[in-house]
Amino acid sequence: MKYVFTQWWIYPVLFLIIVAMYDIFQKKHTIWRKFPIIGHFRNFFETIGPELRQYLFSGDQEEQPFNRNERRAIYSASKKQNENFGFGTTQDQNIAGHIIIKQSNFPVLNEKSYVFSKDDPTIIPCAKVLGEWRDREKKFRPQSVINISAMSYGSLGKKAIEALNKGAESVNCLHNTGEGGVSPHHLHGGDLIWQLGTGYFGARNTDGSLNIKKLVEKCNQHDAIKAIEIKLSQGAKPGKGGILPGKKVTQEIAEIRGIPVGETCLSPNAHSAFSNISEMIDIIEEIAEKTGLPVGIKSAVGKTEFWYELAVEMKRRNQGPDFISIDGGEGGTGAAPLSFSDHVSVPFRTGIREVYGIFQEVDLHRSVVWIGSGKLGFPEQAIYALAMGCDMVQIAREAMLSIGCIQAQKCHNGQCPVNIASHKGQWLVDAEHKAWRFSNYIRSFRKNLLALSNASGYEHPCQFTTQDILIAQGGDKFTTLCDHFDNFRTDVPEVFWN
Repeated sequence: MKYVFTQWWIYPVLFLIIVAMYDIFQKKHTIWRKFPIIGHFRNFFETIGPELRQYLFSGDQEEQPFNRNERRAIYSASKKQNENFGFGTTQDQNIAGHIIIKQSNFPVLNEKSYVFSKDDPTIIPCAKVLGEWRDREKKFRPQSVINISAMSYGSLGKKAIEALNKGAESVNCLHNTGEGGVSPHHLHGGDLIWQLGTGYFGARNTDGSLNIKKLVEKCNQHDAIKAIEIKLSQGAKPGKGGILPGKKVTQEIAEIRGIPVGETCLSPNAHSAFSNISEMIDIIEEIAEKTGLPVGIKSAVGKTEFWYELAVEMKRRNQGPDFISIDGGEGGTGAAPLSFSDHVSVPFRTGIREVYGIFQEVDLHRSVVWIGSGKLGFPEQAIYALAMGCDMVQIAREAMLSIGCIQAQKCHNGQCPVNIASHKGQWLVDAEHKAWRFSNYIRSFRKNLLALSNASGYEHPCQFTTQDILIAQGGDKFTTLCDHFDNFRTDVPEVFWN
C-alpha cells in the first residue's frame, strides 16, 4: 500500500474517481450523470466557444457585432500601425444594405482643404452650435463630430473611464458619462455630457427621485460638464431600465450612485420626474435655466407617435431639447435580456429616417442638433449618418476596442479578460497608454472622414446629402439614399466658416 501511494499517477486517478462519483450522485446536470467526467468537456467548450470561433473558425466578415476586418481597422488605427488592406475588397458590394459613397471627378485637394485647427488638422467641429436654438447661457460649438457615447463607470472599470476621458481631452471630443453619474475618473480634462437616466444617479433623493438642486450644484462644481442628456431609452434595452450586476457595484460606485454595495442596480424602466411630453419639456427648460447648459434627450426609436407629439409641442411652445440623440437597436454596451437586445427598437438607419423626417415636417430639423449612435464608429457609417441629417455621431464599443477590448462579450458578468469592463485587475490597465490609443483612433477616424469628404468634393462631412450615398438592394441593383429619404441640407451654414 505504501508503494502505491508513492506513485505519482495514483493521485490524478483518485481525483477522477472522486469527480466521477460526484457526477453520478449529483442531480442538477443530467449530462454529468450520464457521462461522468467527459460531460464536463461540454461545459468547457461551451465556455470557450466564442474565443474558438473568433480566432480559429470565423471568416474575416462573419463575426458579430464587429467582424475581424472591422476590429483590425480599429486596432491598427489605435496602435498607429498600417491601416491599409491589400489586394482589393473582400466585401460583397452587391449585398443588400451595402453603402457606396459617390466620389467626385473634381475632388478637393487634401492640401488645399479647409483646416479647422492648425494645432490638430484632424479637428472637425460640429456645423451647429449646441444650445443656440434656445440661446442657452452656456451654448457652445462641439469641436469634434466624433464623440464618446454613453458608458458609465460601473459598466466600465475606472481605468477605462480615465483613459477615455484623457483621450477625449487630447482630441477635443465630448465624453458622455453614461447613466452612472459623474465620477472622479471622468474628471481628467475631457469635456462631459452628463447623462441622466431613470435612476438620476448623482442627482437623486433617497427615494430615487430627481433632485435638481444636487444637479445644479454638481454642474457648478465641475466646469467639465458642458451639457445634460436625459436618457429616455437606449438601443439595447428600451423600456427596460439599466442593469448593473451586483458583483460590479463596488463601494466607490455605490457612493457615487447612492445605492447599496454589492446589490444589483436596476434602474426604473421609466422616469419619475415626468410622465408626458409637456412635463418633459418643463423639466428640460428648468434644468437649462438653472444650469445654463444645453439639455437634450437620448432615445431608441419605437412608436412614432411620441416623436410627432414632441415635434408639434416643441414648435407650439418654442421650447424643448437642444439636441436629440437617436440610438439604434443594433447598439448596446450594457447587459440586456436577449429578447430586448434582438427584438425591441428599430436599427439606427430606420430610426433617424423616421424621426428626422417628422421634424422636417414641422420645420424644426435645422434648430435641433442631431446625434447618431449605433455602430457608427467607421467613416463610411458616420457619413451615412451625417447625410441622413445628423450633426455628430457618438461611439461606444468601437471606443472600447480602441483601448484593448477583444469582443469577449463578457461585459455583463464582470469577467472581462482585459479588465476594460470589469473592476478586477485594474492595475493591469495603463490608462495613459490606453488614452494614447484612443486618441490615435479618433484622429485616424477624423482624418479618413475628411479624406472621404474631400474625395466627394466637400470640405466638411456635414455637406454630404442623401444624393451622395448609394445603397445596394441585392443583385446588381442600387438606389440613392434620397430615393428613400429627403434631406433638405445642401451645405454648411455660412457662419460656420467664420
